[in-house]
Order: sequence, then C-alpha cells, then structure tokens
Amino acid sequence: MDRIYLDHNATTPAAAEVIEAVSRGLAEEIGNPSSLHYFGQRAKRRLEEAREEVAGLIGAEAKEIIFLSGGTEANNLAIKGVAEANAKQGRHLVTSAVEHHAVLHSFAALEKRGFEVTRLPVDEYGRASVEALEPVLRPGTVLVSVMLANNEVGTLQPVAEMAALCRERGVLFHTDAVQAVGKVPVDVEKLGVDLLSLSGHKFYGPRGVGALYVRKGVPYLPQMHGGHQERNRRAGTEDLPGIVGMGVAARLARQHLPEWAAHTQRLRELLQTGIEERMVDVKIFGHPQYRLPNTLCAAFGGTEGESLLMNLDLKGVAVSTGSACSSGAIEPSHVLQAMRVPAEYLRAALRFSLGKDNTEEQIARVLELLGDIIPRVRSLAPGHREASGVRPQAPGK
Repeated sequence: MDRIYLDHNATTPAAAEVIEAVSRGLAEEIGNPSSLHYFGQRAKRRLEEAREEVAGLIGAEAKEIIFLSGGTEANNLAIKGVAEANAKQGRHLVTSAVEHHAVLHSFAALEKRGFEVTRLPVDEYGRASVEALEPVLRPGTVLVSVMLANNEVGTLQPVAEMAALCRERGVLFHTDAVQAVGKVPVDVEKLGVDLLSLSGHKFYGPRGVGALYVRKGVPYLPQMHGGHQERNRRAGTEDLPGIVGMGVAARLARQHLPEWAAHTQRLRELLQTGIEERMVDVKIFGHPQYRLPNTLCAAFGGTEGESLLMNLDLKGVAVSTGSACSSGAIEPSHVLQAMRVPAEYLRAALRFSLGKDNTEEQIARVLELLGDIIPRVRSLAPGHREASGVRPQAPGK
C-alpha cells in the first residue's frame, strides 16, 4: 500500500540532509561542547554553527538563540521565566483562547501561583485582534503571548501589530511560532517580538530539539537548573546531533521556503476546491487570507472526525482530527469552540496539513477516498439523511 502523509503540522519527516547530519554528529562528534579539550571545542564549533543557521532563519542574532528540547519547553521558559522575573512590576498576563496547550497550561500553572490571566477571544476565523488587546493592557501587565500561526486551523495572528502596541505600553511580547517557522517568512525584527518559540521537527528537522529567541536585555528566569550551558540560560548538556540537524533544517528552510510554500498552497487549494465541489454539508475553518499555506481544516456534517480518520488510515492516508497533542482527548477542540463552531461540526473536523513531498496525484487519491468514506460513515450515523453526501460529478471530474 502506498501511504500518504498529510499530518505535517504534527511532525514532518526529517530531510535526507538532516538525517545525514545527525548520523554524522552521532558518529564523529564524541565531545561535550562544555569540555575544553580538542573534541569538546570541535563540538562547540558545531553547536555555534547551528546557532547561526537557526538565528538566520528568523532574522535574529546568534547569541539571542537558546537551544532546548522543543516548542513546549520554549513556551514554558518564555512564559514562566518572564512572569517570574517581572513579578514585582506586575502579575497580569495576556494570551489568546486558541493557543497550543503548552501555552495555555503554562498560564494555568501561573494562575495557581497568584498571577491573573486574561484570555483574548477570537473571531469566526480563529483570529484575535489588536482592538481586543488594547483595553486589557494596564500598568500591571508584564507579558502578552499570542501564537503566530494556529496549529489546528492555520490562521495567522496579527502579531506584528500586537507587538507594536505592547512595545508602546512597555509590555513584553512572546509568540509561539512553532507552526509558522519554515512555512511562512518569520523575522523577529519585522514582527517586533521579544521572545519567539520554534521547534526543529516542524520544518523537516529532528524531534526533541527546539529553540527560544530572547531579545537582548529581556529579563527572565531560567526554568532548568544545573550547569552553565547555553550561557547559564538553560542547564543540561546540549543534544549536539539534534541541534546540528536542526541547523541543517534551518538552512534548507531559508533556501527553499518560497517554493515549499507555493507548492503546499497549490495542493491545499486543490484539496479544498475538490472537497467543496464534491461534498455536501462541509465547513472550512481558518481565515481565507491570513492562513498557513499548507493547512486545511474541514468539518463534514453528519460524521465524526475520529471515524473518518480511522477509515482514511485503513486506506493508507494519515490526517489529524486536531492538534496532535490533544488527539486522544474526548473533549472537542478548544480552538473550534473558541471560534463558536456549531456543536454538530465540533467533532466532525479533520485537519489536512501538507508538506513539500506531497503530490497532486496524492490529493486526487484522497479526494477519491473521501468521496467513498464520507457517505458510508454518514449512513451509519443515527438519523442519517438519505442523501449520499456527495455531489454528482460532471463527466471528466
């Protein structure tokens, strides 16, 4: 069976160049970057070369990059570290209702420590607004954290505008850019953010390695304690092979981002058009303009996303019912709930997230399978309608 992978927002397959770099790092770089001998110093050079590559991908300076285990740790360090370091100046924090759980749960943990958190609402497309942010900022606000791109529906947030407002008010701004980096251009100077999280496995790098950008002079408290690694900012021996692989992935992303984005957007549009033309009772989620080029979230009325996912998987197609971290949860997506999606569509959504190696032939195959699976799943639902749920196709379609 030829399998089709359409779950790139969960994780991406490592590029061949990345696999080679990681393997070489494991085999050749036997030293600890903190050691003073030849092997340690050679490992240190590899570490700093990768830091330059990652910094270059987001328009930062190398010394502003902290390597750590991934996006979750980066979000925890940014949010908890800044809140704790600035607690004397204020204990009010702001985020949005559609953040990744790594962000939402970090803020929930801070609430238990006496911080106050305001969660911004979003519109029907999952987008927050500067107009909603402005009135909640006050003298005791020390941090705002709003994601750059949503992992479930792909909506891009007005981060540059929000960060500019926060800078005027003297409030630090963090963005979770895990889903954006490698898919759309990301420049920390143009965005005007103070902290930015990214993760290597979202842009064809290795799993288990990520980075946090921290603008020079931003106060925060480390959350990992131990040795002096990462200039005393994150203790623990660095995962050198993984970091080297992430550096290679960052270089590839800089070189190929325009073509990758154009390719995935073309495929996404083919998929969306095909679904809308062939299926009835379909809802497409996400902003029509401000959206990741590779992401399509669609709900098929009269079905359950989990059932569609399993049926597609049996046919060799991998998709998601929402963010990977909550795919085992029983409760509906908090993102779709925040978008006020009607109850009958909350559990009927699938997320298709495309990558650089997907093809038009694969999209055609997925559309063919959906045309077979959706009517069958609907026919098994209690009180199903007699209509097949598939539009009649003109000859040649």
